[in-house]
Amino acid sequence: MRKKTAIAFYLAAAATTVLIGCTAQPQDPAFQKAEHLPSYSQESFKQYIDETKNWLTDNRLFITNDKSTELDLVAPKEYRPAEPNGQGVLLVHGLGDSPYSFVDVATHLAEQGYLIRTILLPGHASKVGDLQLPTLEDWQGVVHHHIELLKKDTDSVWLGGYSTGANLVTSEALNDDSINGLLLFSPALQPNSTAVQFAGLASHFVTWADQDPEDNPLRYNSLPMSAAAVYYQTSEVVQQQLEGKQYSKPVFMLMSEGDKVINTQFAIDTFSNQMLNPNSHIVWQGEHDLSDKRSTRFTMKLPEQRISNGSHMGLLFSPQNPNYGIGGSNLICSNGQTESVGDQCAQGVEIWYSAWGYIEPGKTHARLTYNPYFEQSMTIMDQVMTPKS
Repeated sequence: MRKKTAIAFYLAAAATTVLIGCTAQPQDPAFQKAEHLPSYSQESFKQYIDETKNWLTDNRLFITNDKSTELDLVAPKEYRPAEPNGQGVLLVHGLGDSPYSFVDVATHLAEQGYLIRTILLPGHASKVGDLQLPTLEDWQGVVHHHIELLKKDTDSVWLGGYSTGANLVTSEALNDDSINGLLLFSPALQPNSTAVQFAGLASHFVTWADQDPEDNPLRYNSLPMSAAAVYYQTSEVVQQQLEGKQYSKPVFMLMSEGDKVINTQFAIDTFSNQMLNPNSHIVWQGEHDLSDKRSTRFTMKLPEQRISNGSHMGLLFSPQNPNYGIGGSNLICSNGQTESVGDQCAQGVEIWYSAWGYIEPGKTHARLTYNPYFEQSMTIMDQVMTPKS
């Protein structure tokens, strides 16, 4: 029994590091935790933004010298349309990320007339040590509260989520028939490795699934074991809700075949068998067609852009994004390769781009952080959100 338990701990740690990377680091301020999480139950979204920024100012470990710009990038945000269509969209980021994940999608949706709000899952955007604090109820609570707040300011509401955020919004939509539909990006309905189920048990013995230097102002590089466990709880909840049920509202789903973080086949099967609205659509980045006719495939063998395959995080950002786009300021060399290959990436050798963990002889890969088909994907999303009369 002891041997099996030890193996379970090891597997949980190994599986959850797929989300970020793997290098042990000594304790430093990034890995310490705050006394409490920020409040999220304010009566107005403006008050929520202001109070969250104040909390982040006091608790964030800033990466750059431009604290004001850095804070604006990672804080919750509202995108107001020039010509409102009466509908709102709440967007929820993933594990280890920040509201910046949706900057390009939110900007696009606001241009179409939607009132957009991005929220902050408690424990994020300050320092990774704070990610030890949240429970499932904290993440569920902030999402539910801001859905209700957005309903008060719009005629109707859509929900969008990335990875863990997709689980949280799907759970809400399954319980709330007033939601117009779902926008799901790399939905983490089921992890790619079943070993993640041991993260909750392992968290009682192992604090960190992964510790890396925290040098990215937009997202964490490290991961507490307890946060991996909360992610797994979100997947358990949504799977239980989906069991034996169908979802009749429109769903837009965007995924990459190369994604090794999530079980893409489970998401595809869920879409095809349970999300039956005829206007729903999957955009699939890969080399094999899907059987569902409500799908569009884009190849990710793009040697002219030095792209080998699509990634978990690369779906969200435009090629023009200043941080994650072509020539962007945030190059993620920690990509599941050997340390020496990662060093070559940082030193400026010719770089190719891929999903985490992809290895090809003779090539140095950084993470693909943008979507070469961003405009096409947004056009399909617009069509899902605007049913034919």
